[in-house]
Amino acid sequence: MPLILLCAGGTGGHLFPAEALAVALQKRGAIVDLATDVRAAHFKFPARDVHLIPSATVRGRDPLSLARTALMLARGTLKAWSVIGRIKPSAVVGFGGYPTVPPLWAASLRGVPTILHEQNSVMGRANRLLASRVTAIATGFRVLSHVDASVQSKMTFTGNPVRPLVLQAEHVPYTAPEGDSTIRLLVFGGSQGARVMSDIVPPAVALLGEDIRARLHIVQQARPEDIDAVSAQYEKLGVAASCAAFFSDLPVRMAAAHLIVSRSGASTIAELSAIGRPAILVPLPGALDQDQFANAGVLQEAGGAIRIVQSDFTPERLAAEIAALAADPKRLAHMAQAAKSAGTLDAAERLADLVLRTARP
Repeated sequence: MPLILLCAGGTGGHLFPAEALAVALQKRGAIVDLATDVRAAHFKFPARDVHLIPSATVRGRDPLSLARTALMLARGTLKAWSVIGRIKPSAVVGFGGYPTVPPLWAASLRGVPTILHEQNSVMGRANRLLASRVTAIATGFRVLSHVDASVQSKMTFTGNPVRPLVLQAEHVPYTAPEGDSTIRLLVFGGSQGARVMSDIVPPAVALLGEDIRARLHIVQQARPEDIDAVSAQYEKLGVAASCAAFFSDLPVRMAAAHLIVSRSGASTIAELSAIGRPAILVPLPGALDQDQFANAGVLQEAGGAIRIVQSDFTPERLAAEIAALAADPKRLAHMAQAAKSAGTLDAAERLADLVLRTARP
């Protein structure tokens, strides 16, 4: 049985697709280990063993910050070199971000086959750094930006793997809210939450007509320090709402929603399109690569989402979009169908095929 070492940073955006691949590989008899950073120590990952590898993200361009990052990445590469020499994997698979740099770099130095999975529609800086060294590159989107022509021949479209909870939720059919029926609105901002959702969504709801507010049932992820204030605003408006810092069953709640307001990370786009739900997407601003803006654009072009840049994401704009959608259930149903048509439900199996083809005997 081959041993496959998966490498992912400690956020849901990297761990969820790695989890989906782990399940697909284990079904085929492979053994799976995980290399990650300390942020994922609490994550219940389906692996034989978890190896914590030191890493760092480039956060500053001054000489001292760059030196610290380089030192931490060097420490991580030495640790990964030791781990890979001890466990002798048949292949090493990275899911992007700087925490995957040390193990993939060490694996390439040891001659172990390496596969890089790029989840976004814009190749990230860490993946661009590794692209020339890896054996194969899997992509979550059919078209990628910021890709050097010299690595095009390594690329295979697989789609973004989605975790088992999403595959269960995709069987739930979408029924648009009509008449005076309940409108279930789900709001979240990625695995770590987003303050902008707490700042904008409750005031937007306050601007809606009483007829729409009476129909709303809101489930909202908020940062712990924002939960009481957000809940109080909804209570004052007489709107049924449930707020929490984290939802472990988010795919189930996505399947139950009529409309979703969220960021547009690669995993969120993959899950929206797998389950097939209409969304208002607010890309994370300030990213050098603008990957979330590009990700949201793919779903918007398919007809499954409305993209609003954060500078335009005001209570007035959001209220207008919600009111228009609430008045047009056929449009909501069309958006749900369009979102689902953009999904790749067998992405984990496609990626598992590529990994096992690339792995050494």
